[in-house]
Amino acid sequence: MKKIKFFLLMAMVMTMSLTMSADDDDRVITYDQLPQAAQTFLKANFATKVPLLVTADWDDFTIRYESGEKIEFDKSGNWKDIECYAGKVPNAAVPAQISSYISQTYPGKSVIKIERHRSVYEVKLNNGMEIEFNRNFQVIDMDYDD
Repeated sequence: MKKIKFFLLMAMVMTMSLTMSADDDDRVITYDQLPQAAQTFLKANFATKVPLLVTADWDDFTIRYESGEKIEFDKSGNWKDIECYAGKVPNAAVPAQISSYISQTYPGKSVIKIERHRSVYEVKLNNGMEIEFNRNFQVIDMDYDD
């Protein structure tokens, strides 16, 4: 029994150290060091917000705002993840097909998070509803965040 506990403890320590070392890859950069596409997107959608922290790692860029928003971009400057838990994702940042579906199906609700993956969009609304769309903007999954 002592050996099992020891091995479990060692596995937890190794997992934690790997997680911490992955976070150490982030480096602080200036706003001007973001890819041009990311800068253009931010100027169009978050122009009035004050950047708090801009970081880069081996495969993406992250910008955090004083008001709580967080946006992640890929190496090319295309957004991957937009989180606006204190407000809402700007309408212009949400694909028109998704905006249309949400306004028709959930009137008065706002997108507070959107993630773009290779073939899907994951959207979270301010009522806790999570909706997944395929690349053709068809709903493929729904869940309610408890």
